[in-house]
Amino acid sequence: MKRAAMKQQRGPQWLNLCLLALIVTGLFFAQVWGHAGAQSTGAVKLAEFRGPVTAILARYIDNAISGAEASQAAALVIELDTPGGDLNLTKDITQRMTSARIPVIVYVAPRGAHAGSAGTFITLAAHVAAMAPGTSIGAASPVDSSGGDLPATEKAKLTNVLVADITNLAARRGAKAADWAAKAVSQAAAATADEALQLGVIDAVANDVPNLLRQLDGRTVTVAGQPVKLQLSDRPVEQVPLSPLEDFLNAITNPAIATILLTIGLNALLFEISSPGATLPGIIGVTCLLLALYALGSLNANWVGLGFVALAFVLFVLDIKAPTHGVLTVGGVGSFILGAFLLFNVPGLVVPWATIIVVALLTAGFFAFAIGKAIAIQRRKPVTGMEGLLGQIGQVRQPLEPAGLVLVEGELWRAESEAGPVPAGGQVLITGYEGFKLRVRPVKPELPAGRPAVPIEQQPA
Repeated sequence: MKRAAMKQQRGPQWLNLCLLALIVTGLFFAQVWGHAGAQSTGAVKLAEFRGPVTAILARYIDNAISGAEASQAAALVIELDTPGGDLNLTKDITQRMTSARIPVIVYVAPRGAHAGSAGTFITLAAHVAAMAPGTSIGAASPVDSSGGDLPATEKAKLTNVLVADITNLAARRGAKAADWAAKAVSQAAAATADEALQLGVIDAVANDVPNLLRQLDGRTVTVAGQPVKLQLSDRPVEQVPLSPLEDFLNAITNPAIATILLTIGLNALLFEISSPGATLPGIIGVTCLLLALYALGSLNANWVGLGFVALAFVLFVLDIKAPTHGVLTVGGVGSFILGAFLLFNVPGLVVPWATIIVVALLTAGFFAFAIGKAIAIQRRKPVTGMEGLLGQIGQVRQPLEPAGLVLVEGELWRAESEAGPVPAGGQVLITGYEGFKLRVRPVKPELPAGRPAVPIEQQPA
């Protein structure tokens, strides 16, 4: 009886396991067939990025692709405007894009945007590439971290590697596209939107995202080795925003913002040094300086320029401590402008001349006024304590023979005469002190009206 009951119990268990296995297998093949034959009916995700290729862009694209894959989006559109940036990060980005399980579309926009240097690689790595009218792409020749030319041997090696990489990315777009891509690296070739379309480098020229989706609707692309027919025209578009922190960090990787942060940081630190104990200027200075260094590092700035900027601040300080009628200040302004120019004189970056000149002049004015006032306060004669008594006139209350008592500012002080006895009622000039005892010299009362008393030995006979 027990064996029969056990057999009856095992029967339903095996049946349940078989049904579960069939369901899982069916779902697996349904997903595979669905992915291979038709696209998901999800929304179109839109990620917008403007700025250099930094770790922020790499993380943003990775998160955008992962989110689009998780939601089975119809496609991910990356609206891009970049001067280029780090090649190692670019390789990570292109690898993530080519391995994506949903169609990735790079759209160089808005009008006036540029996919330069590393941006060319990112655009060509997309399943579909497009540009807005009035945009450009190319100029992907390798340079060193400061924007200068690499040594001949190193440049030749790196150029050959990059030519191979970009040719692989452009090969599926045809021979003309692959040839132009190679020249973009070896000869810094660039192209407008219309030229890129004629060469086959991109697939469409569109005025905006809705126009782009209408043009691409129905096109078949290869995603993860499988053909996928794009169904985009009737899909909602959902923004993929940067996180607040990413948005902030991306905002400061701007030459103009970096210049302002660097200037505020150095000014605040020097103000803290000139007026110890203020605390707040020091905190602001360190914060701004760290943010500026982060931005300069992300922009691959030429660090030689930072030396000239530091020299400018040294000249400003020297002109205050040892006035040269503005000569050192003029030199400081020139050094600041030269340094800021060198910082951002790298391929793909626009030197913010207006910001640099205005900030240089404001900084010179700040030093001439604020820092000068702080140093003047430090040099000002004390008006309190023992030092505040120096130079004051006192009245002898107890004869100085040579020691006695002197009344100064309503207080009696022990005093000792340095020039002979002084009778009670006489006036003395306080010239120094030892502990709490004053050193004094006798003075005559005022002679003509309004004329101050002076030491006896300095008066005419």
